[in-house]
Amino acid sequence: DMTASDANVRKIGTYFRISEEMLADTPQLTSYLSARAPEKLLEVEDTQIISGDGTGVNLSGITNDAAAFDLTGEFADAVDSANEFDVLIASLNQLAIANYTADAIMLHPTDFHKILLLKDSTAEYIKKDVYQGLQPTFNGVRVVLSTAITAGTFLVGNFAQGTQLWVRDNVNVEFFREDGTNVRDGFVTVRVSERVALTNYLPNAFVYGTFSTAIASLETP
Repeated sequence: DMTASDANVRKIGTYFRISEEMLADTPQLTSYLSARAPEKLLEVEDTQIISGDGTGVNLSGITNDAAAFDLTGEFADAVDSANEFDVLIASLNQLAIANYTADAIMLHPTDFHKILLLKDSTAEYIKKDVYQGLQPTFNGVRVVLSTAITAGTFLVGNFAQGTQLWVRDNVNVEFFREDGTNVRDGFVTVRVSERVALTNYLPNAFVYGTFSTAIASLETP
């Protein structure tokens, strides 16, 4: 059955000051704002989507609602020399048991490159088996690198089915002269903001955990 729930629209924004002379130089200002301001705002949005705690003005991020890494069947205490790649394979299995197929694996860049350095028993890199082309893939599932997820953790899931971002007001740039000491100092305050909501429909379509804890639960006694 469907369960009614609320997904509040939250405002994400930041502000900074620029000089009146900069505002008068339209081409330079346009270049700066288009390159820097939205990018900084969307970095904060990424963090909210992934790890927002749902309190106050924060979104309830995917990791806040995702299912925890949970071994079932033959995987617990059954993998010799368990490593980060083994954890991701076990996570794919957890999703498969729940009748979901992962379409992305999200990792912090440090964890991804650590996995690329893993070697097999003959000291050969396993990179050739898990990394192909410009878009990295593990076991056929694309890998997304982002600093929005904490180093040492992982998020595996079906993002297409499990979650949806709603944009109420797209990125908006506003200018204010009457702010603080702007009039005396010759500055203009620039406010960049957007209003969004996040709905995590299927918590079991995601698996979230910490590598150290997951590896310990996989490792043979």
